[in-house]
Amino acid sequence: MSYLDELLKQAVASPAPVVNPQYGIAPPIAALLQQVRDNAATWVRELAMPTRKDEEWRVTDLSGLQALTFQAAPPEAIPATGVAPFELPEMLDSRLVFVNGCYSSELSNVSGLPEGIFVGNLGQLPELLQTDLPKYLGNVEGNKEVFTSLNTAGLMDAAVVWIAKDVAVDKPIHLLFMAVPGDQPRLVQSRCLVVAERGSRCTAIEEYVVADDDSCGNFKGNAPYFTNAVTEIWVAENAQVTHAKIQRESTSSFHIGKSAIAQAKDSNYSCTAVSTGGLLSRHNLEVYQQGEGTYTTLNGLAIAAGKQVSDTHSAIVLNHPHGTSKQLHKCIIDDAAQGIFNGKVFVPKPAQLTDASQLNRTLLLSPKARVDTKPQLEITADNVKCSHGATISQLEEDELFYLRSRGLDPVMSRNLLIDGFAGEILQELPSGALQTKISRCVACKSI
Repeated sequence: MSYLDELLKQAVASPAPVVNPQYGIAPPIAALLQQVRDNAATWVRELAMPTRKDEEWRVTDLSGLQALTFQAAPPEAIPATGVAPFELPEMLDSRLVFVNGCYSSELSNVSGLPEGIFVGNLGQLPELLQTDLPKYLGNVEGNKEVFTSLNTAGLMDAAVVWIAKDVAVDKPIHLLFMAVPGDQPRLVQSRCLVVAERGSRCTAIEEYVVADDDSCGNFKGNAPYFTNAVTEIWVAENAQVTHAKIQRESTSSFHIGKSAIAQAKDSNYSCTAVSTGGLLSRHNLEVYQQGEGTYTTLNGLAIAAGKQVSDTHSAIVLNHPHGTSKQLHKCIIDDAAQGIFNGKVFVPKPAQLTDASQLNRTLLLSPKARVDTKPQLEITADNVKCSHGATISQLEEDELFYLRSRGLDPVMSRNLLIDGFAGEILQELPSGALQTKISRCVACKSI
């Protein structure tokens, strides 16, 4: 049996419930989930584990992942510290919590959210939305990628945010996914579905953490684990979604995540992705334009130290005219860590009058630190405004000298410059409390 076959076996063995009988989910939806899982399992069996011979994985080494044998993570009791270390004051009553991929009604609280929206798990999905679910679940482009298919093959539950037509939700929604490591390596699969109907607006913060950590991913567990996460976001005509993805897993874990976004005409999507955890982490961020006049903003920050590898692969596919996309991705790499950025923007002939810019900036803090960066533009349209670029730098000695001449010690001077570099991204996070938490994590990584 191949390694991927063994992963598939564990994925489909996930004990998370398909439905919650308390809410009486309609049998057709259970049948839909089974069909979606079966189709994905078929795709997985036709695929192979990526290797460095594959262009998309050329600089990403999966040998550390493949050296481990993972078991499906069981449903876990609430961790001793509960959700307290990860609470965000602005979202105490707009929070969904999943533990090892399983919905926790005890830790979740959505009482502060207005009428006209649904925030819950699949088992709570109202009958009206159950009817529309087949249009969205598992249907965003790119769903046949190997790890996405693996997640879908084991799909038993999901965090669902569904905003009705012309409804604006000002309060951010916190989607918290907690991993609880065990004595054996565990496979944790998480799923999100966000649907913003025409003219609606919402903000979602998707956060991945390890239970009982020190807020910087330094969990002293017995074994590593593998989080395989998929998020699908549908932004309908004139809708607006502000999305943050925060990855603060254990620094001995593996995290591979897919964010797939479909943007309809005149929609607005913005994403701020921050990665600080994981021994190996990878974020596949893909935006598919489905109508003209879309506006897309992607901001990213990857922080890696020790022997961490932090990989971001993004793709913006612009198929219609008058689209605008802005992307800024920053890396802070220390010790013998590795940062990877591969960002692609596709502008085919129909996408006339596109305005697209992309920039990757990297700060190397150690002689052994490494970054592999590859910004890409593929343009066949002839009336566009597009640019891309990459910069790699170190801390400037004259800036350090200036700060020290003003009475700051070497560590404080260094951290002040690093914080300034990261601040441009962190200020885009839709939560002041979260900005503070990540700033502390930046300081912890850079000491």
